[in-house]
Amino acid sequence: MEWLREHPEVKTIRMAAADLNGVARGKRMPARYAGKLLEEGTKFPYSVLNLDIWGEDVEDSPLVFESGDPDGLLLPTERGFLPMPWLDAPTGLLPLWMFHPDGTPYDGDPRQALARVAERYVAAGLTPVVATELEFFLIDDSGKTLRVPPSPRSGKRRTGGEVLSLRALDAFDQFFTALYDACETMDIPADTAISEAGPGQFEINLMHQADPLKAADDTWLFKMLVKGIARSYGFAASFMAKPYEVFAGNGMHMHFSILDKDGVNIFDNGGEEGTAALRHAVAGCLRAMPGSTLLFAPHENSYDRLVPNAHAPTGIGWAYENRTAAIRIPSSNPKARRIEHRVAGGDVNPYLTIAAILGAALIGIEEGLEAPAPFKGNAYDKQLDQLPGDWGAAIEAFDQCPDIRRILPAHLVDNYLMTKRQELHYMAELSDEETVELYLDTV
Repeated sequence: MEWLREHPEVKTIRMAAADLNGVARGKRMPARYAGKLLEEGTKFPYSVLNLDIWGEDVEDSPLVFESGDPDGLLLPTERGFLPMPWLDAPTGLLPLWMFHPDGTPYDGDPRQALARVAERYVAAGLTPVVATELEFFLIDDSGKTLRVPPSPRSGKRRTGGEVLSLRALDAFDQFFTALYDACETMDIPADTAISEAGPGQFEINLMHQADPLKAADDTWLFKMLVKGIARSYGFAASFMAKPYEVFAGNGMHMHFSILDKDGVNIFDNGGEEGTAALRHAVAGCLRAMPGSTLLFAPHENSYDRLVPNAHAPTGIGWAYENRTAAIRIPSSNPKARRIEHRVAGGDVNPYLTIAAILGAALIGIEEGLEAPAPFKGNAYDKQLDQLPGDWGAAIEAFDQCPDIRRILPAHLVDNYLMTKRQELHYMAELSDEETVELYLDTV
């Protein structure tokens, strides 16, 4: 309540939790009733965290008619109230996560799944340090054809990609200034922004966090914020994996290192190659990668991004300082030795993606898995095992992967499979234009 007392101009609040697709589901209420919400929480049906991408119930889900569609208990996360700078009226956002009425965590909640992985690290005396890099397009979607919005400064449209172009950044300076100001008010640690290879495509890095839940929260909130701020300027921001057929897609690269109980990076051996623990973590990530692909590429459109020579990995391999690799070990000060996981698209649920990567790395460390030799050169020219090539294959790989069921709760795995199989079935009825319309704002 302290935040609301400090912001008397806030008359309404939103309360929201992330469903399996990362979509915010929640309610609106007057701020004067917030005390009861903070003390008692609120209720959503369990099935709300298991809706498909259209926001529809999953057919034959045991969470719906079979069980009477019962309620779970939603309680505030440790984040507390946050402003919603993209709305016209001063509004507070209260992030939630789901529990059973007796107070035990609900296994179908993606944030709870990440919390379980984080607890395993704590039990092992380890702390993962996590950062994400998010790519997105600014898009004028007011007509039948997607295109770059006109610059608020010049009124001109630039139709080509301009990698690391200050001119491209400056063209949308007002938008980026508002975005960074909003990140400050929401305690989202936005760092460097760059222009990327696609027209109107940009990337913003979020700073490393020694708390994977905070890193995932930041990523989830950042996506919501970017889309909201863009709409206030009259255009769209999209994290859709591949909005343009002829340009590179949007990725969400994840960097992580791991600290021991003394705060020492267990990947640092003082040199470029890193420690045995680094190679064990890489091996765990590689072994789980086929089964995890459905989390890194959760939608039909995701697989348009995962094609050769399109700045996205297709082969299962690792390398030092090589951006064609699925797993890259960046050059850095040895104390900052880390793993960069490059498979995920911008359209992912960050809670599930971070849980899958950290969970696989911990399995690799605990089992002492041995990674294959790192490769050199262009990954697309190597004889590497390949990621599942389409959505259906990824669904089946997810279902059959033993590591997935060690990392994620069985209840969440079953719910996710039902959701994705339903989406796979009904997506076949959509045209390309309808597919873009569905995903552009949703993911």
